[in-house]
Amino acid sequence: MKKLSVTKKPKLKTVDLFAGIGGIRIAFEKAGFETAYGNDFDKYCKVTYDASFPEPKLTLKDITKKTEADFTSVLDDIKKIKYDILLGGFPCQAFSIAGYRHGFRDSKGRGNLFFYIAEILEATKPKAFMLENVKNLQGHDGGKTYKIIKKTLSDLGYDVVEKVLNAKDYGNIPQTRERIFIVGFRSKKTAKKFNFPDPIKLTKKVQDLLEDKVPEYYYYDGTPLGLRLKNFDMKPGVVYQWRRIYLRENKSGVCPTLTANMGTGGHNVPLIKDSKGIRKLTPRECARIQGFRDSELKLPEGQIARSQLYKQIGNSVPVPVVQRVAESIKIALQD
Repeated sequence: MKKLSVTKKPKLKTVDLFAGIGGIRIAFEKAGFETAYGNDFDKYCKVTYDASFPEPKLTLKDITKKTEADFTSVLDDIKKIKYDILLGGFPCQAFSIAGYRHGFRDSKGRGNLFFYIAEILEATKPKAFMLENVKNLQGHDGGKTYKIIKKTLSDLGYDVVEKVLNAKDYGNIPQTRERIFIVGFRSKKTAKKFNFPDPIKLTKKVQDLLEDKVPEYYYYDGTPLGLRLKNFDMKPGVVYQWRRIYLRENKSGVCPTLTANMGTGGHNVPLIKDSKGIRKLTPRECARIQGFRDSELKLPEGQIARSQLYKQIGNSVPVPVVQRVAESIKIALQD
């Protein structure tokens, strides 16, 4: 009897803007998508990204620089690709509570990054998109900022839904990290089939993600800060932050939101006490707390400064949360 040949459906393809070190890429590939293109402007991110992935490597261009033709070049690249979903964890400084709340009027142009995304959507018309940003985007400027974003996306022909998801509630990650996910579909029928994932129980603890052997330079023994920290009764396995004159304990039992500047010192550095002493979390531990498996993310230590590694990880996404959103998008698009 002649065997029937089974035609395998091609994978849905993604284009990843503001790709960073590839957290969104990992999440979507684990959900069954294929990466067609990735772009970022950070040369240090390219080192980490290219070490972690086969082709395509990260395209290093700054899409905000129209005068230098970078945006035009990126747009031309994307126009040549037959892809299905646009992804973008676009920089959030202009909308963050930690920033100056300038929004679209941000003097460095970061608030306008959304409009570059809109221009690419208009030119290439993918079936769907997923954008990620800080929770505060939704309430910025009394809700006017997000109203403009949603109207712009709707005017481009997309049905748009959004939801704020916390990593500890939706990704089984011991980190408080609230982010807004904005999803849009060109087909109303497809949009009706999409649902954000439901909350899941948090079973992982910070202690589960700590490294067994940590180099001495992560410890504060013998430093001025280390001497001050010894005056506090720190509990093993609990994450703390130094607030200039007092020690802040994260009483929820999880890690506070990892930030881009946690490697530069000051009050954003996550601290713990282990059997050897008081120390900061290592880049690998921070990556694990973002949901990266060790095999998924290669940290090029020695090639770039550790402060850059902390920045990259703090700017990234909680991978399991994005994966669950990606799986829901895939279900909606499967027809």
